[in-house]
Amino acid sequence: MHNLLHNLNDEQLAAVTLPAQSALILAGAGSGKTRVLTTRIAWLIQTGQVSPSGILAVTFTNKAAKEMLTRLSAMLPINTRGMWIGTFHGLCNRLLRTHHRDAALPQTFQILDTQDQLSAIKRLLKAHNVDDEKFPPKDVMYFINGAKDSGLRAHDIEPYNADERKKVELYQLYDEQCQREGVVDFAELLLRTYELLSRNQPLREHYQQRFQHILVDEFQDTNDLQYKWLKLMAGQGGHNGGVLFAVGDDDQSIYAFRGANVGNMSAFEREFNVRNLIKLEQNYRSHGHILDAANVLIANNSKRLGKNLRTDAGHGEQVRVYEANSDLSEASWIIEETRNLIHDGASRSEIAVLYRSNAQSRVIEHALFSAGIPYHVYGGLRYFQRAEVKHAIAYLQLMDNPHNDSAFLRVVNFPARGIGVRSIETLQAAADQYGISLYAAVPYVTGKAGTALSGFVKLIEGTRFETQQMSLPELVRVVLEQSTLLAHYATEKEGADRIENLEQMVSAATQFLSEEGYGQGAPAHLGPQAQASAGAAVVNQDGLEIIDADAPLSTVMSPLSAFLSHASLEAGDNQATIGQEAVQMMTVHSAKGLEFNNVFITGLEEGLFPHESSSREHDGVEEERRLMYVAITRARQRLYLSFAQTRMLHGQTRYNMKSRFFDELPEDALKWLTPKVQPSWFGAKKSAWDEAPLVGSDRALAQQIANKSSGSGWRIGESVAHAKFGEGVIVNIEGSGNNARAQINFGSSGMKVLDLSIAKLDRL
Repeated sequence: MHNLLHNLNDEQLAAVTLPAQSALILAGAGSGKTRVLTTRIAWLIQTGQVSPSGILAVTFTNKAAKEMLTRLSAMLPINTRGMWIGTFHGLCNRLLRTHHRDAALPQTFQILDTQDQLSAIKRLLKAHNVDDEKFPPKDVMYFINGAKDSGLRAHDIEPYNADERKKVELYQLYDEQCQREGVVDFAELLLRTYELLSRNQPLREHYQQRFQHILVDEFQDTNDLQYKWLKLMAGQGGHNGGVLFAVGDDDQSIYAFRGANVGNMSAFEREFNVRNLIKLEQNYRSHGHILDAANVLIANNSKRLGKNLRTDAGHGEQVRVYEANSDLSEASWIIEETRNLIHDGASRSEIAVLYRSNAQSRVIEHALFSAGIPYHVYGGLRYFQRAEVKHAIAYLQLMDNPHNDSAFLRVVNFPARGIGVRSIETLQAAADQYGISLYAAVPYVTGKAGTALSGFVKLIEGTRFETQQMSLPELVRVVLEQSTLLAHYATEKEGADRIENLEQMVSAATQFLSEEGYGQGAPAHLGPQAQASAGAAVVNQDGLEIIDADAPLSTVMSPLSAFLSHASLEAGDNQATIGQEAVQMMTVHSAKGLEFNNVFITGLEEGLFPHESSSREHDGVEEERRLMYVAITRARQRLYLSFAQTRMLHGQTRYNMKSRFFDELPEDALKWLTPKVQPSWFGAKKSAWDEAPLVGSDRALAQQIANKSSGSGWRIGESVAHAKFGEGVIVNIEGSGNNARAQINFGSSGMKVLDLSIAKLDRL
């Protein structure tokens, strides 16, 4: 017991050893929340308060779940393979596989990742002659997922206009299409599980009694349905079931656009009558000046539970602030500082460049490339999202569930086998007529089209028969060959990388079997012996038999089905992974959960960070401030902040005010590398930039600005002050003389158009 607890500070120890009551742990950035969660589980098991099967632990990423299991295995001599520790989607998938009949799903149901879901919606719109310009597929997908995340089916929604009525209709048709094909999307996993437990009282009570301790990571990121699901598993208000131990940080709630509701933390306190609120404020990541900047900034948010990070690591270096005259100058400065860091011994993988929008990365990428500095951009396609890999997955999906129309359409003519658009239309008509899948409708198509389609079906059936007793890695290899995917890419000029990615699937399948407890020689198609073998049959007081999903997925799903679920869930994981020995580039959203010795936060300008859309959204600026807080707390040793007076974005030059966040940072924590007063290139007041030589596009931009004069004495790029709107910068001028009008970006007051002959402006 001493060994288990001896490395904990007082706050962590208090959290780990709390009595069996619902609790909220407010865990600041870098405060050791994963250690607290894992040690809490180990402590509960070691003290005999709960068995491993009585624990339910929920995370938001597969990486976090694997890390918890690895740490737990090191702490206790127990087999963690059957424990219920995973993501919301992973745990719901496990529960639905066990109770697929009650959930009205085929046992081999397949999971649509985001790409597949979008393809399915495009197919739906085409089948029902819906104008995809009036109803863009992505908008329809966001509508459906938003409804599901709120726990609503199509019949629960009251449309407020004709457009929404149509979307509700499409939602209903989409649900029917998915049910017919035996597929579910990510949001459906959670909603279907919630509905199953809501209507099936014996099943619900069984799991409530079983999971005596429910632990949740990143609680601030839960959406409304996830919180309802947790309440259902714990028993409403915690009175009928398990104890809910929630760990989160309201200051790091940055996923409102995905439906996350930071208000769930306050609701949890109230509804579960939480008497134990512990704040983890000891930071083990960042130096003092970095934490001071984070603490003072986030204190400007009004709706927070409140905490203050501290460290024993000393103040460290001040936060460096750089003001550039353009995005090109900003990128050049980043290159210079990066070279200095590397020269001083910094690893390239410990240097991160963060930005609010992906559109900012182009200029920085170009500068890094030109300087010969290796870099890795997070945001590219994950392995299971790459086109060639998705083609192979589609063939495997048809081996497991031939009625998946999305998989069928993806590869029925890839590689090309003479099946054109007209053949598919004929097949679709037959499927619609008989209400069956495309695969099942093939015998109803005659002529040349029927012959070609039948050939495809024979390929799938023949491969399934041939691989019946093969292991999963063997099956994958045969499918890659029989599908002719390898041969197809061998003919492409740049197909070597695609072939390498495809062959990597054999290794991925082998690793998957090892991690999930399947025997390496087990036939890939081997299903469960019977549903009862998935766990112990429990007969409750009403005489109803409940199947307990107590065993790992290897007893519930065939290796092939499990591997396909794994591929879909991995493709939907939003956790960034560190790339090779290279400078790391990513959006701030992607950086959450990561940490680096040296961090650049770029583009800190009004309208960019905070984003211009935040002023139109309820609590939008507070969310942007939380995002800035997350960005700051990624840094361990050195933090750099930069902004540019002009920036080219989306083909247009923007003239910027520095971000309001600079006014919210403590001066003694900052080190300004350039003058804090915004310089005016062509005003009466000279600045450091007036003496700096302009090169390349900087010179062209300066000349363009100089040429545009209103004849009123004002010029684009000048910094001005207005009695009502505050400080701003002129971004455009129209007209001349007494008719001249200026478009001025006043930062927090927004964009204004003022008559220059009337407006009382002062030069800065």
